[in-house]
Amino acid sequence: MRPAMPPCGRGAAIQLPNARLRRTFPPPLNPWPAVTLPPKPSPAAPSIAAIFLVFCRIGLLSFGGGLSGWVFREVVVLRNWVSEDEFLSGLALGQILPGTNIANLSVYIGQKLRGVAGSVAALGGLLSGPFVAVILVASLYDRFKSVPYSDAAMDGVAAAAIGLLLIIVVRGARHAGRRPAGAVALVATFVGVAVLHLSLLLVVAVVAPLSVLAAWFGGRRHA
Repeated sequence: MRPAMPPCGRGAAIQLPNARLRRTFPPPLNPWPAVTLPPKPSPAAPSIAAIFLVFCRIGLLSFGGGLSGWVFREVVVLRNWVSEDEFLSGLALGQILPGTNIANLSVYIGQKLRGVAGSVAALGGLLSGPFVAVILVASLYDRFKSVPYSDAAMDGVAAAAIGLLLIIVVRGARHAGRRPAGAVALVATFVGVAVLHLSLLLVVAVVAPLSVLAAWFGGRRHA
C-alpha cells in the first residue's frame, strides 16, 4: 500500500521540517575607537621671581589684616600652587610655631614650592613691600588723616579682610571636622581658649598630642 500523502488541497496546512536557520553575523564595526587620554600633567612649580612678586603684592594690598585670607586666595584659588589641604596644614603649623602666623605660613608655602630659595623669596616679598609702604605712609600720615572719608575707607577694607578670615575659618572647621577626633579637638580648643580663657600654650600642649594620637590610631584602623 502506498503511504497516505498529506492533503494538498485548499485550506490544508503545509508542515515544514522543524529546523532553525542559524546565521552568524560579524560584530558591528565601532566607528569611534576607544581613545586613552594621557595623564594630566601636574602644574609646574612657579619661579622664584613669581613667588616674590605674588607675596610682595599680598603684603602691599592686604590692608586691614586678614593676610591668611589673601594668601589663600592667591596661592590656592587663583593659581592652584598648593592644595587646600596643604594650605590648611601650613596654617595650623604656623599657628603653633613661634613667630607671626603669616610669616610662618609664607615660609611653609615657599618651601613647598621651591625649597629654601622659595621660602626666602616668599618671606622677602611679604615683608619688603609693607616695609617701604609703612615708611611712606608714616611720612604722609598727617596729610592722609585729613582726607575726607579716609576712616570709612579703612573700615571697609577691614571688613573685607574679616570676610576673608571667615572663609578660612569655615574651610578649616570643615576640614578638621571630617573625623570625630578632629571635631573634638576643634571644640576643645575653642572652649579652652574662648570660653575658659586658658593659656593658648597650655591648650595646644594638651590637645595637640591627643589629636595626633587619635589621628594615628584612626589611620592604623583604616589601613
